[in-house]
This record gives sequence, C-alpha cells and structure tokens, in this order.
Amino acid sequence: MTNTKNQAEIHRGRLFAGICLALVPTGASFALLANVLGQLKEEFILTNAHVGFIAGAAIWGMAISLLVLGPLLEGFGLKRGTVLAFIGHVCGIVLMIAAAPFAGTDAGFWMLMLGAVVLAMGNGMIEVSGNPLTAALYTEDKTTKLNWFHAFFPIGILAGSLLGYVLNVYFGGTALHHWTFQIGVILVPVIIYGIMVLPQKFPKTEGAEAGLPVGKMFLNTLTHPLMYVMLILMAIAVSIELGAGRWIPEVFARLDLPGILLLSWISFIMVVLRLNAGYFVNKFSPPGLLTLGGLAMALGLLLFGTAGSGFTAFLGATFFGLGVTFFFPTVVGIVSERLPQTGSLGIVLTCGVGLAAAGGIGTPGIGGIGDLQIAQYLNQDERRIETIEILQGAREAFPDYAQQAHASPDPFTELGYLPEDIERALGYVNEALADYETAGEQIVGNSIPQALRAILGAGISGDDLPLVEEADALLGPAEGYAGQRALLIIAWIPLILTVFFGGMYLRDRQRGGYKAISIDSLMTEGVEKAVDSTIKPAQDSSEDKGKRK
Repeated sequence: MTNTKNQAEIHRGRLFAGICLALVPTGASFALLANVLGQLKEEFILTNAHVGFIAGAAIWGMAISLLVLGPLLEGFGLKRGTVLAFIGHVCGIVLMIAAAPFAGTDAGFWMLMLGAVVLAMGNGMIEVSGNPLTAALYTEDKTTKLNWFHAFFPIGILAGSLLGYVLNVYFGGTALHHWTFQIGVILVPVIIYGIMVLPQKFPKTEGAEAGLPVGKMFLNTLTHPLMYVMLILMAIAVSIELGAGRWIPEVFARLDLPGILLLSWISFIMVVLRLNAGYFVNKFSPPGLLTLGGLAMALGLLLFGTAGSGFTAFLGATFFGLGVTFFFPTVVGIVSERLPQTGSLGIVLTCGVGLAAAGGIGTPGIGGIGDLQIAQYLNQDERRIETIEILQGAREAFPDYAQQAHASPDPFTELGYLPEDIERALGYVNEALADYETAGEQIVGNSIPQALRAILGAGISGDDLPLVEEADALLGPAEGYAGQRALLIIAWIPLILTVFFGGMYLRDRQRGGYKAISIDSLMTEGVEKAVDSTIKPAQDSSEDKGKRK
C-alpha cells in the first residue's frame, strides 16, 4: 500500500539526520538550564520554589505536547508537527532571553516561565513528530532506528554539560558565562535542523499511508489490553530513568562524590549503545534486550544505594546506564511493531505517558522517599542534639537579621538577603521546634529538614552567622544518605519490567522468535475478511435458492 512515487521523492537519509539533530536541543536545554539556575535565582531575585517551577517545565511542558497535541498528529501531519517544534524552540529561547531587561520584576519571572514552557513544548513536539517519522521512514527496522534517534538526547546532554562546565571554569564572570549566552547557544542546533528538514518533503504516517481511518486508530489504541500494559511499563521505565537521573548528581555531590560525572558517564553509555542498537536488537530481540535491561537497572540502583566510594558509584552508574539505555526507544518500537494498528497515536501516547509519569511520579516520588529517610538520619543521638541546637540558635538570631533587613533601603544589595526570606525561615524554624516538642523530643517528618533548608536559603552568610555553616555541614550528608536510601528502596521496581518482558521473550521463542507485524498486512487481512464476509452470504444464498428449486 506504500506510495512508491512519493517515497522516491523523500530524502530519507537527510530527513532522518535532521530529525535526530532536532533532539539535541532537548538534551542541551536540560543540561544548560540546570547550569544557569543559580544565575537566574540571583539576577531575578527568585525563590527556590520559583526556580523549581522553571526547571520543572522541562518535563511537564513536553508531556503537554505529547498528550494534548500528539493525538491530533494525523490531522496536521508530520511536517506541520516539526514546524511547530521549530517555532516552539525559537520562541521559547527568545522569550527567555527577552526577560533579561525585566530582571527583578514579576514580569521577568513570568517571561522566563513562559519561555521555559514554550521551549519544553517544542521539545515535546519533536517527540510527537520524530518517533512516528522514524517509524514511517524505516518500516522494516523501527526499533534500531528509534534507538538511533533517541541517542541524540544524551548527546545533547553531554554537549550541554561539557559546554556548561567549560564556561563555568574558564569564562566565569564574562559575557560568555552569562545565562543569556548559555540559553542562546541552544539556537545553533535549532537553526541547523530547521535548514535541514523544513524544506524537505515528509512522508505520511504509517497509518495514513496504509489507509487506516483515524477513528479506527483511536478505537484500536483505546481498546487493546496490551496497549495499556505497555503504557504502564513505559511509565515505570521512564520514571526510574529520568527520576533517578534527576537525583543522582545531587545525591552524590552531597556525599563528596562527582555526581555530574556519574550522569555524564551514564549519558555516554547511552549514546554508544543506542548508536549500536542494531547489533543488540538482532542478537537478543527487543523483549530479550529489555529483560536484561531491567536486571542491569536494578543492579545499578542497588550499587548506588550502597556506594561508599567513587569506584562503587561508577560501577553502579555503568550498570544503570546499561539498564536504562534501550527502554524508551525500544518500548516505543515494540508498540509500533506489535501494535501497528494503533498508528501514531500509540507512539505518542507511549512517549507522553512515560514523560508525564517521570515528571509527576518518578522525580517527586524518589524525593518523597528520601524525605522520609532524612529524619531517621538526623534522629541519631548526637545529630539530634546538634540539629536542635542549630534551630534554637536560629530562633534567637534571625529576628535581629530581619530587623536589619527592614531598616535597609536596599537589603538584597547591601546585606544579601530580604526580610521576607528571614521571616519565612524563622517560621519554618518555629514550626520545626514545636513539632519536635509534640513528638516527645524526637525528629520525625519533614519539618526539621525543611527548617534546615530554610536557614541555608535565607541568604545569610556563614561568615556572619556560623550556625549557617553548621546547618550545611549537617544537612549535606543527611541529604546524601536519604538519597542513597531512596535509590536502594526502589531497586526492586525494575524487576517488574524483567518479569513481563522476560515472559514476552519466552513466548516469542516458543512461536519461532520475535516478529514485527506490518500494518499493510493487517489492513490487507482486514480487506480480505470483509470480502470473504460479503462473498460467503452470497454463496449461501445461491445454494439455498438451488435447494429450493
């Protein structure tokens, strides 16, 4: 059913190379936005909550595109989807940079926020268009080529991380280090992919090429039990990959281990393996590959959770990288190859649910598990005494600092903090001490860790108030311990993936191996059944007439 003439007019290699490059801004924006959050906080006088909103948009903005616009892809087509991604990338970056003159105002924050959301939606539209485009370009080798496509996400992370590191170390304080330059650099791959792909002729999606009605595609997607199973498994896999990946640098930096290098090593492993996915897919089959991946992911988390040295941490990163590498693109590939009747909708829903789960469940869920562990760490006898002394000291000292800030005409410039920051921290301290008394002088819950964070976030220098440095020295190892415990607690979850995909692998072996299903064959089979159902009643009617005669 493929239109050979139209296929001949499509420059498959150039189009695929361009759409792969279009995934680089997604990874680069993750890395570079994280690198400039400190600058944004200082220049725009933002709270940690404000900064968290901007950073969080990187995930849920993508999910908006996938879950809201993705189901409409058959209506506007692959090329228009890529054009929307390009517009989102350019407008998002320009909006963020345009916020610079409004630093320190509410308008400045909202311009940054809007720019981050639009940029993330551009990233999401590349997923919306890029996955079905790859499947349409390489109908005979979807899983391998989807792994190639998704190799460019960690490539973007590596490139952005390396650039950010160089700018931090060698160009600190210069215009090249300023956040506007770092965000602006993302425009380079955006412009290049725009030149490469926007003038090109795009294919139709597989479903449209095969003549699959949109209504039938929705019905197939929403009524097939395996589709729901794949959505659940994708949610688990991506929540672990991106959720743990978000916390690994922070957790191990608190333990004086090179957390950012661990993440870079994981990204490097992902790049190398995804670019060589064809060998592994052919050797193990997609379900077999994910069976092994679940085991490696679990082992990596186990090593992370018990690591006491750089060697063990890097060993954990190696297994974790081996485990997470193939999940996102290979699950998408299995959906496309085993459930081709779900068309582009099945693909974008699989991606969207995975990213939404990572942003809404994985990242905050791991953080929530860690919060439960901090109190346990701080409640040890000597640490408990030290913690309460710090809080009591803050309760006595902070009112004077708040009074100084109120008396200053420009407290942030003169003192480095605002009166509301001090008063907010004091509120956390008073609440924490009250909870401590209520709990029978035991540290339970989140109020005391939150109070320590508030002391550190108030903006008072440790040189002016030594208890700030004491709070940092106490909270750092506590955060590291809690993060490690959280990773250890979730280490069993990837085994769910191993059990399911292991069962799929064994079932495939019993049936002669993994076999991709062609949408053309399904459509042909459907036509033949319809013809048979029309012919058979006619034949039966003729036979009945003959008998009556």
